[in-house]
Amino acid sequence: MKKPLEFAHQVLKEVIKSDDIVVDATMGNGYDTLFLSNLTAHVFAFDVQNEALLATEKRLSAAGKNVIKISASENEKLLTENSSVKLILDGHENVRKYIKQPIKAAIFNLGYLPKADKTVITKPDTTLTALSALTDLLVIGGRIALMIYYGHEGGEQEKNAVIHWVSGLDQKVWEVFTYGPLNQVHTPPILVILEKK
Repeated sequence: MKKPLEFAHQVLKEVIKSDDIVVDATMGNGYDTLFLSNLTAHVFAFDVQNEALLATEKRLSAAGKNVIKISASENEKLLTENSSVKLILDGHENVRKYIKQPIKAAIFNLGYLPKADKTVITKPDTTLTALSALTDLLVIGGRIALMIYYGHEGGEQEKNAVIHWVSGLDQKVWEVFTYGPLNQVHTPPILVILEKK
């Protein structure tokens, strides 16, 4: 049986083509960014922590990917660097500052950066702002995968906020599914998948 993150990658891979624009809303250590960059060169990856950006840059450079780093004040670079993976040092709630065109897919890993400051976490308000923007940008047939890690302080509130928000999406426009184990004693991550009809 596939783990939730493996399943998230599978459902995104099914729809992403080489010319699609995709988003890693929480780049972390760069695993999802690298995964997306193997499917398309048009990747926008966001994180608020510089150490996440540096770790992701190192991972992508080792894989031979063309990377450009962008801070919140440098979004003009996006106009000239079409075939680079864009690592953006900014919160995902500001996605609209950087992306104007339709996207095919996005992925979130909600929680904190592993092996880093566990007090720096994703928050319900910024996550829902980003999710609202990305659902607006998503093309028909596009998908968004949300890996929800919630075994930390503040995680349960974010999980509940996201589940409540996606549960309210119009079923005529959206397919919304969850995937995750039900019999584990700890707080295993939950995958939420959205697809625009």
